[in-house]
This record gives sequence, structure tokens and C-alpha cells, in this order.
Amino acid sequence: MHPRVLEVTERLIARSRQTRERYLQLIRGAASDGPQRAKLQCANFAHGVAGCGSEDKQTLRLMNAANVAIVSSYNDMLSAHQPYEHYPEQIKHALREIGSVGQFAGGVPAMCDGVTQGEPGMELGIASREVIALSTAVALSHNMFDATLCLGICDKIVPGLLMGALRFGHLPTLFVPGGPMVSGISNKEKADVRQRYAEGKASREELLESEMKSYHSPGTCTFYGTANTNQLLMEVMGLHLPGASFVNPNTPLRDALTREAAHQITRLTKASGNFTPLGEIVDEKALVNSIVALHATGGSTNHTLHMPAIAMAAGIQLTWQDMADLSEVVPTLSHVYPNGKADINHFQAAGGMAFLIRELLEAGLLHEDVNTVAGHGLSRYTREPFLEDGELVWRDGPIESLDEAILRPVARPFSPEGGLRVMEGNLGRGVMKVSAVAEEHQVVEAPARVFQDQQELADAFKNGELERDFVAVMRFQGPRSNGMPELHKMTPFLGVLQDRGFKVALVTDGRMSGASGKIPAAIHVCPEAYDGGPLARVRDGDIVRVDGVHGTLQVLVEPAELAARELAVTTVDSSVGCGRELFGFMRMAFSSAEKGASAFTGGLEVLK
Repeated sequence: MHPRVLEVTERLIARSRQTRERYLQLIRGAASDGPQRAKLQCANFAHGVAGCGSEDKQTLRLMNAANVAIVSSYNDMLSAHQPYEHYPEQIKHALREIGSVGQFAGGVPAMCDGVTQGEPGMELGIASREVIALSTAVALSHNMFDATLCLGICDKIVPGLLMGALRFGHLPTLFVPGGPMVSGISNKEKADVRQRYAEGKASREELLESEMKSYHSPGTCTFYGTANTNQLLMEVMGLHLPGASFVNPNTPLRDALTREAAHQITRLTKASGNFTPLGEIVDEKALVNSIVALHATGGSTNHTLHMPAIAMAAGIQLTWQDMADLSEVVPTLSHVYPNGKADINHFQAAGGMAFLIRELLEAGLLHEDVNTVAGHGLSRYTREPFLEDGELVWRDGPIESLDEAILRPVARPFSPEGGLRVMEGNLGRGVMKVSAVAEEHQVVEAPARVFQDQQELADAFKNGELERDFVAVMRFQGPRSNGMPELHKMTPFLGVLQDRGFKVALVTDGRMSGASGKIPAAIHVCPEAYDGGPLARVRDGDIVRVDGVHGTLQVLVEPAELAARELAVTTVDSSVGCGRELFGFMRMAFSSAEKGASAFTGGLEVLK
């Protein structure tokens, strides 16, 4: 093992010893000697099976059969989740084949940041993760189940499902992906049209035509944003079947993997003799593996929020510093848009997960000695699934990349380090995704231009006020202020200015997520302006230095002068409209971005 990986793992174990032990006590205490439904009162049990057919009712009375909870994020408005429409029946049929039962335990909401981008609904995004975790807990609260299948893909959905399921970590749990849509127009072409539209050089009709050709069929968006990063991390953590992440929807192989997921989860139950509960899979080593893979692929910055929140749900105290220290030694092995021109289907064709995991294992950057839903040992994930005469089989994955413009071996990385930088200075602490930013743009020192929302910046651009070097300070975008929406509405404008030769950067207590692009952006800055963070003291014209090379974030103002300034207050009311008023209580409970922007952090202090 690489010494840095061991060092981070060991300190994570030491730091989390008390909370992790308390968590394990909770889940081991919840695990009974047999199916929990056997301990229900007769009336309770009868309620739990009243909606089942006679065959399933009889099976559930036999306590040697597994009852599998299906928790799904299906809706047919979102392309990534539309394929889940028929999964419950497929899963139930597969379970009946082996004498078990599946019950649809509950649905969870699934919103799309792509649809709500720049709209008031975007401010419900982080809150929706907490709602999904709560919904998952409600679904599993009936004590009827021996195992769980989670159906979810996109941004906040997978983290929310996992956070909720970890509170029932005594149950074996397997995540069932739906796969990416087939490739449409190139990501470069899509980005070019967006920038031309921002400059007034493309019509709205041209823009819409481009977007429709890009997002055009069922499945996840094909760029390497939060949705596909979720899938990659679930596989590296051993929560998917090997090679399941990036198989396209509505294909025979996809259907075969869904059927096998239903069969495999029953093999992990207590009755099978191979009991592997979720809480024993998601441990310190699995979390370190996920962060290594995040860095190696330049994954979504949203996971600097999600992974600490997921870790805490399992009693583990993961920090940004842990993530940054790993980034220093993990090479960047893939270039998928926005880090490159390729999409996730190209990544899959070039060698995909099997090649990536083999390379990282052989370099000593991943822990092999981990539990997974496929059995013990991460080396199982160096194999990939195929159909052989209609039967699902796994074969050794490729030992060489088929396209080193997309996926490279450790010996020839795109960069010797990962794609994440912790930014720190007198403006607070944040993160930058440097993997997508060209070296010549990673350091910007320029006057600040302060904004309170994205429309202000868009208006300033259209009025010709931004034709110069500047650092956009977008404040009052943190979790407690307005729910921490993504801020992609600014990206085309800042991209145009950078292309015109101006030095531009962004500093914000908001987020940019998996589509963080070529503009140097210090995001998730905390303390946030709403809580009196230093961003609230910045004024137009202050010189701000954003140094993505050394990880520094500073306003070049004398400390005494900065401290004496009155704190700015927001003039934008984000508390009402589009349902935002329902989430006021949750915004007040959110932790800082570094602690996951979670409403549950305080509640989980009981683990101490």
C-alpha cells in the first residue's frame, strides 16, 4: 500500500474510533437471530403482507425466505430515473425464481439540478438529500425486511439513499444502477453553442436544438458530473455488482445485471450463512477507496459535501484535509468532460471500471482487503460482465487502455496528482477542482466584483461591465443562506471572458458541482457569508488572490481593516416561493460545507 493511503486510513480509524464503535454497536444490536418479521405481532405481520399475492404471503410465512425491500427514486420526468419504471417487477420476478420475495418499501423524491438550474427550485437541492435519507429510513422502518435494494443514480439521490440505508446498516444493501444514456452530440459542441448563445451569436432555437441532441434519451447525462461520479464511487465502495455502473439502459446486459442483483442480495442475508450487512461494507477503508477513485477520475466536487455526510452516517469522521492529502499522491487517470472531450460511454469503452480499479490496486492506492456485495476483496471488481449464450458471466477486464486520450495507466497519468485542492486563507476554507482548469489559469490575482446572485453577474456581462480581469465573489449562496444551489448560470459568461484573454476566477460559498469547468473556482467557502464569514467583508475593488497551485485563498487587505469592516447582509429573499418556505427549519440546521452541509450532523452527535 502507498504510505500516504495507509497514513490517511489509520488516522481516519483513530479519529473515528469512538463514533464508529458506537455505530457498530447500534447496527449489531439491531441485527436479530432471524428475520425481524418473525418477531412482529400477528396483526402487524398481517398488515405488512396484506397487499401481497397469495404466493408471496405464503413465502413470507416461511422464515427461511428473504424479504427484500425495494426503495426507488423512479419518476419518468428525469431521464436517469425513467428506466427504473419496470425494475420492481423485474426484481420481484427474479426473487420469486429463488423462493424469495420483494416488496416495494417506498419511493424517494428525485429532483434534477439540470432542470432546476438557475431556478428557485435549485435551492431545495441539498435539502432534498436529507429528505431522501429520511424517506429511506421511513421505508425501512417496518421491520419486515432482510435486505435492501436501492434504486437511485443522480446528484443528491444516491448520497441520500446511502445515508438513510446506513441507519439500517444491519441490513445487507445493494445499489442497482440504471446506466448512462447513449452518446449524443459531443460535449465540446454543446459547450461551444452555450458560449455562443451567451455572446448573442447563437439563437435560442440553436441552443435548444443543441441541448435536445445532448440530453436525448433515458439514462444519466453522459458527462462526468455528480450522477456518474455517484455510480463510479458506489462500484469502488463495493455496493454495485462488478462492472454494473455504466451499462446502458434497456439492454439485455442491463436486465441481466438487475436480475443478478436481486439474486445476489439474498446471498448476503443471515439465512444464507454469508451475512454481509451494509454497515460492515462502508468502513474507513471503503471510504478511502472512494476518495482515491474520486481523485483519479477528477470527479464531482459535490462529493466534498456528500462523502463527509455519508461517512458520518456510518460513524466515521472524514475531513477535507483527508481528501486533500490523498489528492497529492493519487494520479489523474481519466479525462472525461468537463475534464476532457470524451463522455462516460467512451470511458467505459476504453477500459472502464475494471481497468481503473486494476491500475489503482496494483499501484497500492486502493485497499483490496474490503467487504463488497460481490464477496470479500476489491480485486473482484477488475472483472467485467458479459452475456454468454444468454447467461451472465464475468471475465477479466482489459489490462491496457484502448484509448489513452481518455483513460491511462498509473505509469502514464494525465497528472501526477488528483483533481481536488483544498483552498485556505483569510477568506476561509473551500475547494477547487483543478483537474479541469488549465495550468495557466490556476492562479488569478485581480480586483473583486461582488455579486449576491447569478442574475447580477449575467446583467453585468450583458452591460459590458466585465471586460477586464476580475474575481467574481458570489456570496450568500451557502447552505444556511439559501440552501446552496449550483451556480452554473455564470459558467458560459465567465468562460467567454476567459477566452477573450481576461484573467477571471470565482469565489463563492455556493457550489458548482460535477460540471465545474475551466474557470478557476474556489467553492464551498466556509464559514459562509450568512454566518458572518469573511466573504461578507469583501468589497468591490479589493484585490483577491485565488491560487489553485498552492491552495491559497486571500483578500489582500490589511487584517485590521478587514476585521473593522461591517458585515454585509443579503438583500435577496430566498425564503419563500417554490416551496422554499417549507425548508426554513432545515436550512437553520445545516452544518458547514466542510461537515457535509447536513441537517443531521448534530443529530448524529449521539454516536459520541
